[in-house]
Amino acid sequence: MQSKATTPEQYIAELPEDRREAMSKLREVTLQNLPKGFEEQMIYGMLGYVVPHSIYPNGYHCSPELPLSFFAIASQKNSINIYHMMVYSDKKLHDWFAAEYPKYCKSKLDMGKSCIRFKKMNDIPYDLIGELLSKVTVEQWISEYEKMLKK
Repeated sequence: MQSKATTPEQYIAELPEDRREAMSKLREVTLQNLPKGFEEQMIYGMLGYVVPHSIYPNGYHCSPELPLSFFAIASQKNSINIYHMMVYSDKKLHDWFAAEYPKYCKSKLDMGKSCIRFKKMNDIPYDLIGELLSKVTVEQWISEYEKMLKK
């Protein structure tokens, strides 16, 4: 479900009411905890948090005209999802998150490679997501991304 919204505010306003509050809170937590240098924008029809071209001119290697994505939030058909690229690429960060999750939620962690799905809005661990976001700087993400490209 990709939105055609052009701003985060429009994206959230178009959501069903039961999703609006959770998405607004996720956005707020993201903006409060995301390290300096990342920028919010609509990307791939969701709320995206990227390394802007002003910091990383190369952009995303598959589409260099796009900035380097780091984190995204989306309201999908059956869940609210977050996409954290470093959780996918850094086993240590992934394992930390997986170990911490049960301390915040009673539900089982529903996680793909970089996607974490929340089917129940009351199960979203906002504090844990904030902590996860605060753990990776722009410089660390660029370094990790470039390591992956060399493989």
